[in-house]
Amino acid sequence: MTVITIGTRGRTNSEATAGNGMLKTAAPWIAQGLLAAVFLFGGSMKFVMSADAMTKDIDLPIAFLRFIGACEVLGAIGLIGPGLLRFRRGLTPLAASGLVIIMIGATSITIATMGVTAAVFPCIVGVIAASVAYNRRAWFVEA
Repeated sequence: MTVITIGTRGRTNSEATAGNGMLKTAAPWIAQGLLAAVFLFGGSMKFVMSADAMTKDIDLPIAFLRFIGACEVLGAIGLIGPGLLRFRRGLTPLAASGLVIIMIGATSITIATMGVTAAVFPCIVGVIAASVAYNRRAWFVEA
């Protein structure tokens, strides 16, 4: 006797839930890849841009901005590297948590200097980084 459940489009229960499992594993990787690209670009630009161009809108020391750039590049590596190499995967949620802290600072500085509408992008990036840290917390526990 075959039991067909409604809403599975003719698939069995195991076949219907298999697609959800792939989405659950692919979504954090997509988020990690996008975050790594954003932070790798942003962090490397803090080394390439001139000091005058970086301090035009904000009044922060250039050494601090370069330090933030180094943290962003290392955070981008920490988002992708441990998971791909399957070595010290517990570093991924720590890297994402560190990037959340950076984005909290970026959001607050952006609100103070350019207004709330300009702070939407760093806020969204921070929320995505927090979701990666939350979704990869099991990697921290197993490490």
